[in-house]
Amino acid sequence: TSREISMLLGSKYSAQKSVSNSKRIKTSKLKQLTPLFLIFIYLIVGTLFLSYQLNANMERKMQIFMGMFFIVFSFFKFLDYEGFPNSFKRYDPLAKKIPTYAKLYPFLETVLGIAFLMEWYLPIIILFTLIILSITTFGVLRVLTQKSQIDCACLGTALKLPMTEATLIENGIMLTMAIVLLVGYIN
Repeated sequence: TSREISMLLGSKYSAQKSVSNSKRIKTSKLKQLTPLFLIFIYLIVGTLFLSYQLNANMERKMQIFMGMFFIVFSFFKFLDYEGFPNSFKRYDPLAKKIPTYAKLYPFLETVLGIAFLMEWYLPIIILFTLIILSITTFGVLRVLTQKSQIDCACLGTALKLPMTEATLIENGIMLTMAIVLLVGYIN
């Protein structure tokens, strides 16, 4: 019986554990995504503050937001740098094919963040941003349409966030800003 099996295995594997796991699964999306929402609030407030200090126009505000976004998100990836690549490879098509890319991704985000904030080689940085975010967004779309239940690696693996439409929205915002900035450079 299950009681005898529980006694043999000990308290570590008792039915009590499975109850706590089911509670985790039943946690609302809103509660699971609270860290992501808090980070976005801080990014928006930081962007508004820096934009005010710099008397920034709309393009510069987007650069500041994107720079801070990449730096903050890379920070969370570095919290569990060893675990990040495996999690990222579960949905990013390029990371699946080139494992080194998954290991380099937090460093790439840091460089992108610094480049946006320092306004270094912006046309190239914007194009590179469009390419890598498009690839990742394609992977996110695939996971969401297949209704796979995986964790999102957007904030690394130290925080357990489910892959949801919020990830798609986050990527969409960044892609939209990159397109607007690129159009501004072309004109």
